[in-house]
Amino acid sequence: MEDFNSWKDLLNPEFYIKMGGFWLILFIVFAETGLFVGFFLPGDSLLFVSGIYAVEIIKETFGSTGSDFLDTTLLATGVALAAIIGNEVGYYFGRKTGPALYKRPDSMLFKKKYLYQAHDFFEKHGALAIIMARFLPVVRTFTPIVAGIVKMDKKEFLRDNIIGAVLWSFILIFAGHYLDKLFMEQFGVNLKEKLEYIIIVIVLVTTLPVIIKFVFGKKDDLSKYENKDFE
Repeated sequence: MEDFNSWKDLLNPEFYIKMGGFWLILFIVFAETGLFVGFFLPGDSLLFVSGIYAVEIIKETFGSTGSDFLDTTLLATGVALAAIIGNEVGYYFGRKTGPALYKRPDSMLFKKKYLYQAHDFFEKHGALAIIMARFLPVVRTFTPIVAGIVKMDKKEFLRDNIIGAVLWSFILIFAGHYLDKLFMEQFGVNLKEKLEYIIIVIVLVTTLPVIIKFVFGKKDDLSKYENKDFE
């Protein structure tokens, strides 16, 4: 069991894996969209690093199946289900109480600007946004809420939600697991010893679109939302 030493541990996916294993990973994935407060927690990097530890995670939780592929599949399936449920909770929260969020003051865990960005992202990309948002930190937290606010068709949302969750979880977890094996077998490099560099690369790659928009994009005109009808 890992001990909490500093706030930097909250940004380290290996900390969660060693502290809580399978069930904590699922809770974090669910919380990122289902509780819309997990946008500051590791998302993409958590899945990739979980893939590296997939066999150990499943063995400690259920006992090993004896197959790397099946162990990794079980982990990815569990993560996909947690992601689907989280998005559905976010969607129904948006349908019921979402409009009030635009009048809610900012807090440490809630920023209206993220909601606005998700709204614009959804309007620009339509239903495809549900799938695309899975791979964008922060945006994926608020996009299902926006989908609920604009009353996207329930069946269409569920379809895109499932597709996005499965692609996100299986791509990142399998990439982590099999790249770790590839680097070990071909180059003698243990990715578990290079996690700090891997996390930095993943964070830079996944947040680059958000950073570019923030630095070079137009500043959000929040006044355009003041009289907008979200009912």
